[in-house]
Parts: sequence; C-alpha cells; structure tokens
Amino acid sequence: MTESEHRTVLLRGGDVHSPADPFATAMVVERGHVAWVGSEGAADAFASGVDEVIDLEGALVTPAFTDAHVHTTATGLALTGLDLSGARTLAEALERVRAHSAARPTDKVLLGHGWDAARWPERRPPSRTELDEATGGRPLYLPRVDVHSAVVTTALLDLVPGVTGLPGHHPDQPLTAAAHHAVRAAAHAAVTPGQRAEAQRAALRRAAALGIGTVHECAGPEISDEDDFTALLALAAEEPGPRVVGYWAEAVSGEKDARRVRELGAIGAAGDLFVDGSLGSHTACLHEPYADAAHTGTAHLDAAAVAAHVAACTEAGLQAGFHAIGDAAVSAVVEGVRAAAETVGLARVRAARHRVEHAEMLTPETIAAFAELGLTASVQPAFDAAWGGDDGMYAERLGAERARTLNPYAAMLRAGVPLAFGSDSPVTPLDPWGTVRAAAFHRTPEHRISVRAGFTAHTRGGWRATGRDDAGVLVPGAPADYAVWRAEELVVQAPDDRVARWSTDPRSGTPGLPDLTPGADLPVCLRTVVSGRTVFVRPNE
Repeated sequence: MTESEHRTVLLRGGDVHSPADPFATAMVVERGHVAWVGSEGAADAFASGVDEVIDLEGALVTPAFTDAHVHTTATGLALTGLDLSGARTLAEALERVRAHSAARPTDKVLLGHGWDAARWPERRPPSRTELDEATGGRPLYLPRVDVHSAVVTTALLDLVPGVTGLPGHHPDQPLTAAAHHAVRAAAHAAVTPGQRAEAQRAALRRAAALGIGTVHECAGPEISDEDDFTALLALAAEEPGPRVVGYWAEAVSGEKDARRVRELGAIGAAGDLFVDGSLGSHTACLHEPYADAAHTGTAHLDAAAVAAHVAACTEAGLQAGFHAIGDAAVSAVVEGVRAAAETVGLARVRAARHRVEHAEMLTPETIAAFAELGLTASVQPAFDAAWGGDDGMYAERLGAERARTLNPYAAMLRAGVPLAFGSDSPVTPLDPWGTVRAAAFHRTPEHRISVRAGFTAHTRGGWRATGRDDAGVLVPGAPADYAVWRAEELVVQAPDDRVARWSTDPRSGTPGLPDLTPGADLPVCLRTVVSGRTVFVRPNE
C-alpha cells in the first residue's frame, strides 16, 4: 500500500452519492477504503483527525465508473493515431489517410480506425487502389468502426503469405474472418513495445480523466496477443491509473487451459470469444437473412462448443464468456450454457457469473434464459445511440421492425438480468455519462431505463460482473474508487413520470444524479481516485 493510500482524507461540502445516506455531503477515506459517509455536521468530528480535508465546493462525488468492455491498446492507438470516426465523406477519409502517412514517415505499418461507410454519401469503403495511392504504397491497416472487417493496402497484404486463399478474403471488399485476423496480426506485430506502451498510457489517461476507475480489458488471440495483454496488466500494476481487469478470449477444454489463462493474469476465459461477428459487417449470425444481404451472417461457435467451454471453465472455477450479437448467436450461447448446467449443475453455473458481451438481439425467451442461468449482459448503450432508430444502420441491416427489438434494456432489468455497461472502445468512445444517457434515452422508447439503473449498471454492475458485490458504491468498507464532478442540479430521471415524481420526493430517499436530458451539458470530471490514490486531477481546478 502506498503512502497516499495510508492517508486519511475527509471530503466535505458537496453531494456524496451513497445509498448509505441519500443526503450525504461528506465522506472519509482511510487505507484505500470508504470509512464513513454522512452529513456536514457530523463531519466536524472527523476534521481534526485526518491528514487532509478537501472542500468539494458543491461538487458531486460518485463511485468511479467501470467500463466493462475495452480494447485498451487499440483505444490508445486511435487516440494517438489515425481516427476516421469524424470523417464525413470517403474523400475526407482518404485525405486524412494521406496526411497521417505524411506525418508518420518511420512507422513500419500505418494504423487507423473508425471508418463507417454507412455514414458517407458515397456509401462505400475506400478501395485498395485508393488506399495504395493515399499512402504512397505503404502498409496500412484500417478496420471498420466495429472492428469486424478491414480495408488494407497491397503492401500489407504482401506481408501475409497465403492471405488471398483464406476465408474472408475479398479482392474488392473489406476483409473479414480468417483473412482479417491474419492481416490484423501482421499489423499489430509491427507495433513496437514503445508505441504500445504509449498507446496504453494514452487510453488509461483518457479513462481516468472521464471518471473511469476500472476497465475490463477484453483481449484474446484473435484480437490482440499475449505480449500486449501481459504488458498492459504490468503497466497498470506499476503506474497510477485506472485498475485493469483482464479477460482472455480463448476456448478452455480442461484444467491445463484454465491454468494458462490464469497465468496470463486473466480472471476469465471470456470477453470477445466470438460466437459471431457484427451487424455492420454483415457477420452477426441471424435466424433470418439480413434485409440488405441474402445470407444470415457467420457462426464461429455452435452450442456444443459453448457448452464445452462453459463446463470446463465452471469446473476450473473460472468465468466464461462470449461475444454474441445476432439472435442465432445468442440462441447458441443460451443452448450451450443450459447444456453445461445439466452437466455441472445449475447452481454452479449461476455462481460462476458467466458473461455475454453485446447481447443485442434478444427475445423474451433468451432474456428469461439469461436470468435463469445467471448470465451477465455486458452491453454498450452507445451502439443504439450510434446505429439505432428507424433510419439507422441497424434498420438498414435488419429492417425497421427487427431493429426495434435490439438492446432491450428495460425488459432485461425487469427479468432480473444483471447489466454491466461499457463502450467497446475504440468501437464507440470512452464516455460514461454519455453511455448512461444513451440507455435512459434509448431510440426505442420501450427499452429505456432510469438514469439511476443505468448509472448502477456502469458502476456497481461492472464490479458484479467480475464477481464482487462489495464495490462500485460509496458505503463504509467499499474500495475508495470515486470521482468528483462539476454538475448542474441533481434530479431523478425515470422513463415513467409517476416513478420520477415519487423518487424526487424526499421521503423516497433516492439520491439524485445529474440531468442527462439530451442537449444538457454532461458533468465534468474534476478528480478520479482509485483505492484512495488520486489518478487524475483536472488542470487549473
């Protein structure tokens, strides 16, 4: 424990968001944990016995956020490299590629991220010829915003012998499947350890500046590599910043595999263990064909493979988890986990808190199964904000009627499905309050949840998803992971006006949260603390 973690600190003169006292204005932190939460009058009794008093000056203190699905190095490379998410046209994207190539003359491979042809008037991705011209013939790896397909230059293909014979290689279309994984591996292999550490630090700094105290790193052999994963965990352990919880997405068949996952530093063989792909790349696995393509996507794992993995992980005391977006993929997960429960016992499967990442296309039946099997839904509300609605990408891929069934957060909560919110950054940016807003103001009104429920899913929900029920909330004994915010008036927002009216009544004892109405300014993070250690202070505050 560091000296800063030993220090006793009193915070007072603000609003402390705590179920222990809905009207709390002060908090004491000792030895990296919350020691006391209460009122201003009682704070006087502590003032003389602490090492430091922080006057909050009316600021709001909340638990720090947990982002339950992050690709840290890729996020950092997007922050420090070529980000095409803001490009409004194909021509503008190519111009950015040209400028980036000129600015990084020594990079062995140029890396970019974030293009989405569905948003461009040209309605098509850049061709290989256009990218060859824009880079002057250099290797370039440019994944689509969902990271399930990529466009590349000829020079990068030349670094991957035999790539043209792999599944997913299309001469004039983005690469998917095995061809995409092969070029991604070649591109990432060209990143130096120095570049990687720079990217990881940039990502963790950004997270800390947004009040994120914990990130769940979703790594694996098809997304990153072991060196990247172990280097990130080592960096996070050595330097002040958000804590990093690691998941490694590799199938486990027995104790030997489970031991290897643990030796890497992972707490689960979970995260992006792909059952299918994504809707944007037409690779999510569906029961019925796409509205704009004559096929049903790509299945990577079937129910039998899911069952084997879940049974082996449960026997080894390890969390299992999968990436599943399409309804057929979610069905395969449910069928597989149910089969595993018949083998090893339902109580043991529930106790293991296995996870499903994304879980977008659910039905009443699969929602009920998630609740029955104790599956945590690790979901990304920003996906709905980006691609939902009757004229969004989801409607284009599925038709408006099917698209309206996506991301049914209210039904999941009603059924008792545990939710953990995340960003899948760099697919959508690190943006915790924006994520809660996206859930509370879902584009499909019947899927909206209260701000309080969304906030819980983005704080306590992330901790529960790792098996811990004693954190993500400011009560005595909990880890002192908190953020201090400059926020406007605190309110209680719920989709149902009757709930909202009762919740704002002082008798309900419901602590308020910032107004997240679209258009309102989001809170500004002033300070982030992890285990009692300050990891971010806003400049000039």
